[in-house]
Amino acid sequence: MSNKPIVEDLARSICEGRAILFVGAGVSMSVGLPSWRRLIEHMAKELGLDDAAIGAPDLSYQMLAEYYRLKQGSIEPLSRWMACNWDVSREQVAGSRLHGLIVALDFPIIYTTNYDRNLEVAYEIHRKPYTKIANAKDIAAARQGVTQIVKYHGDFDDDESLVLAETDYFSRLSFDSPLDAKFRADALGSTVLFIGYSMSDMNIRLLLYRLWQTWNESGYENDRPRSFVFMPEPNVVQEAVLGRWGITVLTGKADDPSEALCSFLETLKDEVGKLQRDKNRT
Repeated sequence: MSNKPIVEDLARSICEGRAILFVGAGVSMSVGLPSWRRLIEHMAKELGLDDAAIGAPDLSYQMLAEYYRLKQGSIEPLSRWMACNWDVSREQVAGSRLHGLIVALDFPIIYTTNYDRNLEVAYEIHRKPYTKIANAKDIAAARQGVTQIVKYHGDFDDDESLVLAETDYFSRLSFDSPLDAKFRADALGSTVLFIGYSMSDMNIRLLLYRLWQTWNESGYENDRPRSFVFMPEPNVVQEAVLGRWGITVLTGKADDPSEALCSFLETLKDEVGKLQRDKNRT
Protein backbone atom coordinates (compact mmCIF):
# COMPACT_ATOMS: atom_id res chain seq x y z
CA MET A 1 0.00 0.00 0.00
CA SER A 2 1.25 3.47 -0.89
CA ASN A 3 2.25 5.83 1.92
CA LYS A 4 1.28 8.89 -0.18
CA PRO A 5 -2.20 9.68 1.24
CA ILE A 6 -0.89 9.16 4.78
CA VAL A 7 2.16 11.34 4.13
CA GLU A 8 -0.15 14.09 2.89
CA ASP A 9 -2.14 13.94 6.15
CA LEU A 10 1.04 13.98 8.22
CA ALA A 11 2.46 16.90 6.23
CA ARG A 12 -0.76 18.84 6.79
CA SER A 13 -0.45 18.32 10.55
CA ILE A 14 3.16 19.57 10.43
CA CYS A 15 2.14 22.67 8.47
CA GLU A 16 -0.56 23.42 11.02
CA GLY A 17 1.89 23.02 13.94
CA ARG A 18 0.00 20.02 15.31
CA ALA A 19 2.70 17.34 14.99
CA ILE A 20 5.22 15.97 17.48
CA LEU A 21 8.33 13.99 16.56
CA PHE A 22 9.54 11.15 18.81
CA VAL A 23 13.18 10.17 18.12
CA GLY A 24 14.83 6.86 19.05
CA ALA A 25 18.30 5.36 19.12
CA GLY A 26 18.32 4.51 15.41
CA VAL A 27 18.72 8.20 14.58
CA SER A 28 21.83 8.53 16.77
CA MET A 29 23.27 5.23 15.53
CA SER A 30 23.17 6.69 12.02
CA VAL A 31 25.99 9.10 12.97
CA GLY A 32 28.11 6.50 14.75
CA LEU A 33 26.87 6.53 18.32
CA PRO A 34 28.43 3.60 20.26
CA SER A 35 26.27 0.50 20.67
CA TRP A 36 24.68 -0.78 23.87
CA ARG A 37 27.23 -3.59 23.70
CA ARG A 38 30.04 -1.14 24.30
CA LEU A 39 28.21 0.18 27.38
CA ILE A 40 27.82 -3.37 28.71
CA GLU A 41 31.51 -4.10 28.14
CA HIS A 42 32.52 -0.92 29.97
CA MET A 43 30.33 -1.72 32.98
CA ALA A 44 31.61 -5.30 33.07
CA LYS A 45 35.22 -4.09 33.06
CA GLU A 46 34.64 -1.65 35.92
CA LEU A 47 32.77 -4.29 37.92
CA GLY A 48 35.30 -7.08 37.25
CA LEU A 49 32.79 -9.33 35.50
CA ASP A 50 33.89 -11.92 32.95
CA ASP A 51 32.39 -12.65 29.54
CA ALA A 52 30.34 -15.53 30.91
CA ALA A 53 28.62 -13.24 33.41
CA ILE A 54 27.63 -10.63 30.85
CA GLY A 55 26.83 -13.13 28.13
CA ALA A 56 23.72 -14.47 29.84
CA PRO A 57 20.76 -14.17 27.44
CA ASP A 58 18.49 -12.67 30.12
CA LEU A 59 20.95 -9.94 31.21
CA SER A 60 19.94 -6.53 29.88
CA TYR A 61 21.99 -3.35 30.05
CA GLN A 62 19.32 -1.97 32.41
CA MET A 63 19.85 -4.84 34.84
CA LEU A 64 23.62 -4.50 34.63
CA ALA A 65 23.32 -0.76 35.26
CA GLU A 66 21.26 -1.55 38.35
CA TYR A 67 24.03 -3.85 39.58
CA TYR A 68 26.54 -1.09 38.80
CA ARG A 69 24.58 1.33 40.98
CA LEU A 70 24.47 -1.17 43.83
CA LYS A 71 28.20 -1.87 43.68
CA GLN A 72 29.44 1.66 43.00
CA GLY A 73 26.92 3.43 45.22
CA SER A 74 25.86 5.76 42.42
CA ILE A 75 25.22 5.82 38.68
CA GLU A 76 27.18 9.09 38.39
CA PRO A 77 30.55 7.58 37.29
CA LEU A 78 28.74 5.70 34.53
CA SER A 79 26.88 8.83 33.51
CA ARG A 80 30.16 10.76 33.27
CA TRP A 81 31.74 8.02 31.13
CA MET A 82 28.71 7.98 28.84
CA ALA A 83 28.77 11.78 28.53
CA CYS A 84 32.36 11.54 27.25
CA ASN A 85 31.96 8.44 25.09
CA TRP A 86 28.29 8.56 24.05
CA ASP A 87 29.17 11.39 21.75
CA VAL A 88 30.02 12.08 18.13
CA SER A 89 31.76 15.10 16.64
CA ARG A 90 29.95 18.22 15.49
CA GLU A 91 31.34 17.49 12.02
CA GLN A 92 29.53 14.15 11.95
CA VAL A 93 26.26 15.75 12.99
CA ALA A 94 26.79 18.58 10.48
CA GLY A 95 27.21 16.00 7.73
CA SER A 96 24.14 14.02 8.75
CA ARG A 97 21.41 14.23 6.14
CA LEU A 98 19.01 12.71 8.64
CA HIS A 99 19.60 15.35 11.31
CA GLY A 100 19.37 18.09 8.70
CA LEU A 101 15.96 16.82 7.64
CA ILE A 102 14.72 16.69 11.22
CA VAL A 103 15.68 20.34 11.73
CA ALA A 104 14.20 21.37 8.36
CA LEU A 105 10.82 19.80 9.15
CA ASP A 106 10.55 22.27 12.04
CA PHE A 107 8.46 20.24 14.50
CA PRO A 108 7.38 22.43 17.44
CA ILE A 109 8.14 19.63 19.91
CA ILE A 110 10.64 16.75 19.63
CA TYR A 111 10.73 14.01 22.24
CA THR A 112 13.74 11.71 22.39
CA THR A 113 14.76 8.74 24.52
CA ASN A 114 18.40 9.35 23.50
CA TYR A 115 20.80 10.67 26.15
CA ASP A 116 23.19 12.29 23.65
CA ARG A 117 23.21 15.91 22.45
CA ASN A 118 23.02 15.19 18.73
CA LEU A 119 19.65 16.85 18.24
CA GLU A 120 20.71 19.93 20.19
CA VAL A 121 23.95 20.13 18.19
CA ALA A 122 22.01 19.82 14.91
CA TYR A 123 19.82 22.75 15.87
CA GLU A 124 22.89 24.79 16.83
CA ILE A 125 24.65 23.96 13.55
CA HIS A 126 21.61 24.98 11.51
CA ARG A 127 21.15 28.08 13.68
CA LYS A 128 17.65 27.15 14.77
CA PRO A 129 16.68 28.14 18.33
CA TYR A 130 15.51 25.44 20.74
CA THR A 131 14.85 24.87 24.41
CA LYS A 132 15.86 21.65 26.19
CA ILE A 133 13.55 19.97 28.70
CA ALA A 134 14.75 17.11 30.92
CA ASN A 135 12.92 17.66 34.23
CA ALA A 136 10.07 19.54 35.91
CA LYS A 137 12.20 22.66 36.39
CA ASP A 138 12.91 22.80 32.66
CA ILE A 139 9.19 22.56 31.89
CA ALA A 140 8.51 25.66 33.96
CA ALA A 141 11.45 27.60 32.48
CA ALA A 142 11.01 26.55 28.83
CA ARG A 143 11.27 29.33 26.24
CA GLN A 144 8.12 29.91 24.24
CA GLY A 145 7.95 30.04 20.46
CA VAL A 146 10.96 27.78 19.80
CA THR A 147 11.32 24.03 19.28
CA GLN A 148 11.21 22.04 22.50
CA ILE A 149 13.67 19.12 22.65
CA VAL A 150 12.33 16.93 25.44
CA LYS A 151 14.88 14.44 26.81
CA TYR A 152 12.33 11.82 27.81
CA HIS A 153 14.88 9.44 29.37
CA GLY A 154 17.03 12.19 30.81
CA ASP A 155 20.08 14.25 30.02
CA PHE A 156 23.76 14.03 31.01
CA ASP A 157 23.55 17.52 32.53
CA ASP A 158 21.23 16.12 35.21
CA ASP A 159 22.14 12.66 36.54
CA GLU A 160 18.88 12.47 38.48
CA SER A 161 16.91 12.72 35.25
CA LEU A 162 18.52 9.65 33.63
CA VAL A 163 16.36 6.61 33.01
CA LEU A 164 19.14 4.06 32.69
CA ALA A 165 19.04 1.34 35.37
CA GLU A 166 16.27 -1.21 35.79
CA THR A 167 14.51 0.53 38.69
CA ASP A 168 14.50 3.78 36.69
CA TYR A 169 12.43 2.05 34.03
CA PHE A 170 10.18 0.42 36.62
CA SER A 171 9.52 3.84 38.14
CA ARG A 172 8.34 5.07 34.74
CA LEU A 173 5.83 2.23 34.31
CA SER A 174 3.22 4.22 36.21
CA PHE A 175 3.39 6.86 33.45
CA ASP A 176 2.91 9.70 35.95
CA SER A 177 6.25 11.57 36.09
CA PRO A 178 6.28 15.28 35.12
CA LEU A 179 7.59 14.40 31.65
CA ASP A 180 4.90 11.73 31.27
CA ALA A 181 2.23 14.26 32.22
CA LYS A 182 3.68 16.69 29.66
CA PHE A 183 3.73 14.03 26.96
CA ARG A 184 0.11 13.09 27.60
CA ALA A 185 -0.92 16.74 27.39
CA ASP A 186 1.14 17.36 24.23
CA ALA A 187 0.10 14.14 22.50
CA LEU A 188 -3.63 14.39 23.18
CA GLY A 189 -4.00 17.25 20.72
CA SER A 190 -1.28 16.34 18.26
CA THR A 191 -0.23 13.88 15.61
CA VAL A 192 2.82 11.93 16.81
CA LEU A 193 5.48 10.47 14.50
CA PHE A 194 7.91 7.91 15.95
CA ILE A 195 11.21 7.33 14.13
CA GLY A 196 14.39 5.42 14.92
CA TYR A 197 12.75 2.79 17.11
CA SER A 198 12.72 -0.99 17.12
CA MET A 199 9.20 -2.11 17.82
CA SER A 200 10.62 -4.99 19.87
CA ASP A 201 11.56 -2.35 22.48
CA MET A 202 9.09 -2.96 25.32
CA ASN A 203 9.58 0.55 26.71
CA ILE A 204 8.38 2.22 23.54
CA ARG A 205 5.62 -0.36 23.12
CA LEU A 206 4.40 0.48 26.62
CA LEU A 207 4.39 4.18 25.71
CA LEU A 208 2.33 3.50 22.59
CA TYR A 209 -0.08 1.33 24.57
CA ARG A 210 -0.46 4.01 27.26
CA LEU A 211 -1.20 6.62 24.61
CA TRP A 212 -3.95 4.39 23.20
CA GLN A 213 -5.26 3.60 26.69
CA THR A 214 -5.57 7.29 27.56
CA TRP A 215 -7.76 7.91 24.51
CA ASN A 216 -9.70 4.66 24.91
CA GLU A 217 -10.68 5.51 28.48
CA SER A 218 -11.61 9.09 27.57
CA GLY A 219 -14.62 8.01 25.54
CA TYR A 220 -13.44 10.10 22.58
CA GLU A 221 -11.17 7.61 20.83
CA ASN A 222 -12.68 8.44 17.43
CA ASP A 223 -11.51 12.05 17.80
CA ARG A 224 -7.89 11.12 18.38
CA PRO A 225 -5.35 12.66 15.96
CA ARG A 226 -3.54 10.05 13.89
CA SER A 227 -0.17 8.77 15.12
CA PHE A 228 2.51 7.07 13.05
CA VAL A 229 5.56 4.83 13.39
CA PHE A 230 8.15 4.63 10.63
CA MET A 231 9.64 1.16 10.11
CA PRO A 232 12.36 0.40 7.52
CA GLU A 233 10.47 -2.61 6.19
CA PRO A 234 6.93 -4.03 6.42
CA ASN A 235 5.91 -6.41 9.22
CA VAL A 236 2.31 -7.65 9.15
CA VAL A 237 2.35 -8.67 12.84
CA GLN A 238 3.58 -5.26 14.02
CA GLU A 239 1.16 -3.46 11.73
CA ALA A 240 -1.80 -5.41 13.13
CA VAL A 241 -0.85 -4.95 16.80
CA LEU A 242 0.05 -1.28 16.46
CA GLY A 243 -3.04 -0.68 14.35
CA ARG A 244 -5.15 -1.99 17.24
CA TRP A 245 -3.61 0.82 19.33
CA GLY A 246 -4.42 3.45 16.72
CA ILE A 247 -0.87 3.67 15.35
CA THR A 248 -0.38 3.67 11.57
CA VAL A 249 2.83 2.02 10.36
CA LEU A 250 4.76 3.71 7.55
CA THR A 251 7.42 1.68 5.78
CA GLY A 252 10.46 2.38 3.62
CA LYS A 253 11.88 0.83 0.49
CA ALA A 254 15.68 1.09 0.85
CA ASP A 255 17.76 -1.83 2.17
CA ASP A 256 19.63 0.41 4.62
CA PRO A 257 17.39 1.56 7.54
CA SER A 258 18.98 5.03 7.71
CA GLU A 259 18.59 5.54 3.97
CA ALA A 260 14.98 4.37 4.13
CA LEU A 261 14.25 6.87 6.91
CA CYS A 262 16.01 9.70 5.05
CA SER A 263 14.04 8.93 1.90
CA PHE A 264 10.78 9.01 3.85
CA LEU A 265 11.64 12.33 5.55
CA GLU A 266 12.68 13.82 2.19
CA THR A 267 9.26 12.90 0.78
CA LEU A 268 7.58 14.35 3.84
CA LYS A 269 9.62 17.56 3.59
CA ASP A 270 8.70 17.94 -0.08
CA GLU A 271 5.02 17.52 0.76
CA VAL A 272 5.25 20.09 3.56
CA GLY A 273 6.94 22.52 1.17
CA LYS A 274 4.20 22.00 -1.41
CA LEU A 275 1.46 22.71 1.14
CA GLN A 276 3.26 25.84 2.35
CA ARG A 277 3.62 27.15 -1.20
CA ASP A 278 -0.07 26.49 -1.89
CA LYS A 279 -0.96 28.34 1.31
CA ASN A 280 1.17 31.35 0.35
CA ARG A 281 -0.53 31.58 -3.03
CA THR A 282 -4.01 31.81 -1.52
